[in-house]
Amino acid sequence: MKDNKKIAVIGGGSWATAIVKMLSENLDTIGWYMRSAYAIEHIKRNKHNPNYLSSAELHPEQLDLSDDINNIVGNYDVLIFAIPSAFLKSELDKLAVSLEKKIVFSAIKGIIPETGLIVGEHFHDIHQIPYENIGVITGPCHAEEVAMERLSYLTIACQDEQKAKDLSKFIAGRYIKTKISDDIIGTEYAAMLKNIYAIAAGIAHGLGYGDNFQSVLMSNAIREMKRFIKKVHKMKRNINNSAYLGDLLVTGYSVFSRNRMFGNMIGKGYTVKSAMFEMSMVAEGYYAANSAYKIKKENGAKTPIIDAVYNVLYDKKEAKDEFKKLTNRLD
Repeated sequence: MKDNKKIAVIGGGSWATAIVKMLSENLDTIGWYMRSAYAIEHIKRNKHNPNYLSSAELHPEQLDLSDDINNIVGNYDVLIFAIPSAFLKSELDKLAVSLEKKIVFSAIKGIIPETGLIVGEHFHDIHQIPYENIGVITGPCHAEEVAMERLSYLTIACQDEQKAKDLSKFIAGRYIKTKISDDIIGTEYAAMLKNIYAIAAGIAHGLGYGDNFQSVLMSNAIREMKRFIKKVHKMKRNINNSAYLGDLLVTGYSVFSRNRMFGNMIGKGYTVKSAMFEMSMVAEGYYAANSAYKIKKENGAKTPIIDAVYNVLYDKKEAKDEFKKLTNRLD
C-alpha cells in the first residue's frame, strides 16, 4: 500500500466516525460512505455526526461524503469497513462495482450471521479477496474515548506487513498509538469473542456478582479465548498482548461497552428483544454467541463461558441458574 492510495471508511456509526476522526489528522481527503443522507447533510452543516459521537468535531472540507456505496468503493483503493456484522452482507449486496484489487480492512468485531464467518474469512471466501489484501483494525479502544482524544492503542493486522505499516501510519496521531501484527485470523476472532465475554461480565453484574467474581470471570475468559483461537487458527501468539487481553479487559469493564450494557440488562431480567430495543444500538456479542457456540461444537474447545451466554440468550435459560452452574466450572 503506497502513500498515494486513497482511503475510505464504510459505515456511519460510532466506530466509523472515530476512524474518520483519526484519519483526518493525517489525510487531506477521506472517502466516507454512510446510508443516511440526513446525517451527511448534517455533517456538512454542523461538523459532527448527529447520531454518533456528536462531541467529535469533523472537518467537512476533508470528507468525500456519499450515501452511494458504489461511488465510494469505485473511487477508493483502501476500504475500511465499520458496519455492524449483522448488516454487512446486505450492504455488500448493493455493490455493482468489483472489490477485486481493493485493499480491505475490517474494523468489525463480529461474525457474519448468514455465513458464520469472521469478516476477513467472509471477504476471502465469498468475495475472493486474497488474504494479503485483507487486514483487521482492533483495540483495545473505545470510539467514545477517541472522540474525547484520550490516549488509545490500536493493533493493525495484515499478512502483508507493509500494508499494516502503511495504514498504521495514517491512523497514528497525537492520541493514537499503533502496533502491527500478522495474526489476522487470531486478532479478529479475539475481537469477536471478547464481546461474548463482555456480555457475560454484564450478566454477572446485573445478577449482583461483585468485583471478586468479575476478576475470576475475566481470568477464565482469556484462557478460554486462547483455547478457542488455538483450535481455529494455530500459530505462535501471545494471548496477553493488547489485541487480545487488553481488548477483552476494556470491553468487559468499560462503561462505554455496549455488550456489557446489554448483558447487564439481561442479568436484571430484560428479555433479549427488550434489551435491544432499549439500547437502540447493536450488541455484536449477541450474534457472536450463536456462531461461536456452533464453531466450538465443531472443534471441541472447552468453553464454559460461551456455553453459559448461549444458553441464556438462545436457549432462554434463566441467567441466575446458568451463572450459578458457571461459578462451579471456573477456577
